[in-house]
Amino acid sequence: MEQPAALQAPMSPIDALRRVCFLLERGRESSYRIDAFRRTIEAITLVGDDELRERVEAGTLKQIKGVGDSSAAIIGQAVLGVVPAYLTTVEEKHGEPLTRDGAELYAALRGDLHAHSNWSDGGSPIEEMVLAAVTLGQEWLALTDHSPRLKVANGLSRERLTDQLARVDAINASLGDSFRLLKGIEVDINLDGSLDQDDDMLDRLEVVTASVHSKLRQPAFEMTPRMLAAVRNPRTNVLGHCTGQLVTGGRGTRPQSQFDAEKVFTACLENDVAVEINSRPERCDPPDELIEIARDLGCLFTIDSDAHAPGQLDMKSLGCARAEQHGIPAERIVTTWPVDDVLTWARG
Repeated sequence: MEQPAALQAPMSPIDALRRVCFLLERGRESSYRIDAFRRTIEAITLVGDDELRERVEAGTLKQIKGVGDSSAAIIGQAVLGVVPAYLTTVEEKHGEPLTRDGAELYAALRGDLHAHSNWSDGGSPIEEMVLAAVTLGQEWLALTDHSPRLKVANGLSRERLTDQLARVDAINASLGDSFRLLKGIEVDINLDGSLDQDDDMLDRLEVVTASVHSKLRQPAFEMTPRMLAAVRNPRTNVLGHCTGQLVTGGRGTRPQSQFDAEKVFTACLENDVAVEINSRPERCDPPDELIEIARDLGCLFTIDSDAHAPGQLDMKSLGCARAEQHGIPAERIVTTWPVDDVLTWARG
């Protein structure tokens, strides 16, 4: 069998560790192990190549705080120009496409309107998310960390969001024209349908994904007007994981929120709000029957990863498989559009 492209040439220790993390994240492996490898990346980032080689030869790599047995083996083999055995094993386990369906649509995707960093409840710095997006061939990515009331997810206050916007500007300045990081938010939909961030802060953003995260078991006669108010807010661009369901995974399962889907999706159509196809396998949201309602009404869609780690950005392939299954044309999927078209749409 031919080796994957990632294994055909010598890799730097950092690139080898990043690839390991990417594959483990994509394969939904233990976050404890992944976090350990990412700490190793941080630990050796400021260590020069000569020092790393000297430590490999002297057997002192593990004297660097954050370097353990597995990471030392990866670093040592990479320094010597050998493909790390651990990486080979992980490639064999997780290197295949997540699905063979929807491949043509996946190739047409240019970006992602729902992704998180370690500024809220993601596991990696913004820069690592951008690097993974670039590696996957994306042209743009919206950074959509959580809003302040979602304290369990370390939601951003207006002050922290202000700081994050400055970081995004700095990252974009370093990237030039090669990639665009969009200023965004996954804003919580409050009980009254208002959005959980000050209007003046929302006006500073380029894209707003609005989602329900609380009181998911409200009766339909309460949830429907709540969602309608959010969709009709002129600052909302995307309706995220609309039912809130969980169908598998470590957090257990959760039933769909109840609301009048035809009314809500009609409001999406009337207000140019896209319905998100959330690609996370534990969400599979919206369910098939709701995708079909939104499709038949003529709604726009986004196919988003809802990534909380770099490797999870690749989960959009699962959303593409579902969109293909339900016959949604690429031109109605905002995440296939060039970034300038996305920005024009988002500004209304």
